[in-house]
Amino acid sequence: MTQSVVVQGKGRWRSQPRTPSALPSPVPDLCPSPPLQWASAGTRWAAASGTWRCGSTRPLTRFAFSSLSTWKSPGCLPKERGYQKGIYDEALSSFFRNVDTRSGGDGHDISKGKICSLKARALLIDMEEGVVNEILQGPLRDVFDSRQLITDVSGSGNNWAVGHKLYGCQYRENIVEKLRKTAEHCDCLQCFFIIHSMGGGTGSGLGTFVLNLLEDEFPEVYRFVTSVYPSSEDDVIISPYNSVLAMKELNEHADCVLPIENESLFDIVNKIHQMVNSGKLGSIVKQNSLVTSSAGSTKAVQEKSFDAMNNIIANLLLNLTSSARFEGSLNMDLNEISMNLVPFPRLHYLVSSLTPLYTLADVKVPSRRLDQMFSDAFSRDHQLIQADPKHSLYLACALLVRGNVQVSDLRRNIERLKPSMHFVSWNQEGWKTGLCSVPPVGHSHSLLALANNTCVKPTFMELKDRFMRLYKKKAHLHHYLHIDGMEQSCFSEAISSLSDLIEEYNELDATKAFQPLQLTRMTCGAPTSCRSKMRLGQLPPQLSVGGVSY
Repeated sequence: MTQSVVVQGKGRWRSQPRTPSALPSPVPDLCPSPPLQWASAGTRWAAASGTWRCGSTRPLTRFAFSSLSTWKSPGCLPKERGYQKGIYDEALSSFFRNVDTRSGGDGHDISKGKICSLKARALLIDMEEGVVNEILQGPLRDVFDSRQLITDVSGSGNNWAVGHKLYGCQYRENIVEKLRKTAEHCDCLQCFFIIHSMGGGTGSGLGTFVLNLLEDEFPEVYRFVTSVYPSSEDDVIISPYNSVLAMKELNEHADCVLPIENESLFDIVNKIHQMVNSGKLGSIVKQNSLVTSSAGSTKAVQEKSFDAMNNIIANLLLNLTSSARFEGSLNMDLNEISMNLVPFPRLHYLVSSLTPLYTLADVKVPSRRLDQMFSDAFSRDHQLIQADPKHSLYLACALLVRGNVQVSDLRRNIERLKPSMHFVSWNQEGWKTGLCSVPPVGHSHSLLALANNTCVKPTFMELKDRFMRLYKKKAHLHHYLHIDGMEQSCFSEAISSLSDLIEEYNELDATKAFQPLQLTRMTCGAPTSCRSKMRLGQLPPQLSVGGVSY
């Protein structure tokens, strides 16, 4: 199991409040300095992030590049602009520090000009040192600062309690020290990214411990979490325990969670494999890539599936932060995602989809027609969890577009798609859009859709069922209960938290059967009915009906 923490920034760190209006306005003498960002990773996931702009083309905040356990593919390095030219520009500084190591010691940061020595703004944590050693012995060994690693020997043994209760307490001070040291390079800290797996011990246990730690140390800073859920055929028998225990922490301490299922990632990789075998990709698959051998023949997808799956998540976060790193007519601050897509604190799980579907570092596919790209983003095959959002209820939806796309294109496609989508009655216009003018490498345009949608409920229900099959027999509990601080009440509280979350989604789904309320026909004589419908999500809070405020 691997855990990775990512940090980025320049200048001295200072805490900033959550509200965007409280952030300092861009001034000429302000050094454009990336904030801290940190990613905690479970097993082999890779991610990236970008910069924040405050209504101006001058970056006020940048984010870190997050690399988790294995980063074997050089194709995952940011190829957007500066890196290929050998120039350290604003977009590249969102992921890396440019360090002059000739002066010895920690070296000093170079804010612009020629690339000297790139160091990922990352703190890597792994309780099984072998995975981190793979990075240090691989082609990207010079990208990571060996002083920013925290490892152990034995690992967490697929046990949430070992990662959260044991290693969390043991390494707390070390994590905080390295985190704050990296934070000293940051200015205008905006948010943290935490990337972890849910099935094992380090990702689920230590990953959620880090999430709690971030809330304690940086309570005013947003916490974005990318959680990779195990499949039903996972080889870790106790993964349902680990996942449900981790879910309780996500419910209570995360601001936004992007759930991703291993099964969906593997399906995408298999589709790429099938396209290669069928000849549909032909010569546009690069040689020596993840899906072809050095001789040009197709490899088995399983040989490199982790790398390919990593790339999908990396592209998700690259698209998520693109308008923060590059210019565009509708740049979207990351904090705007939480502000606009999360109407209720616990319902902060956002279903993500990418199109073109195969935006891996080593595969070039012909561009989809623009309108088809928007349609694909809402189809089942493009979701990063096993779900069909168009047949469920939307609370809100964000579209983050990159490339040569006009605002009129966005509006036209939203109007075209709206009739086939079910939104809650009190948020029929619940769309948030971002438009970045810089396309991803190898493509003319791309789209990331983030949906706060009740379609995530089946994933949670299946997880609950798998948990209960073990818990009813009290199977494997003794492995957890012998850890200091771990009690059986932790399990009952965790499953209760998950059940409450599922019930909240059930209540929202129940509102699909109701027609939008005609407020003009309401009278003061129906307060009980109004309260009931508000609980089900039909009425927003603080709605005044007939002179009575609810």
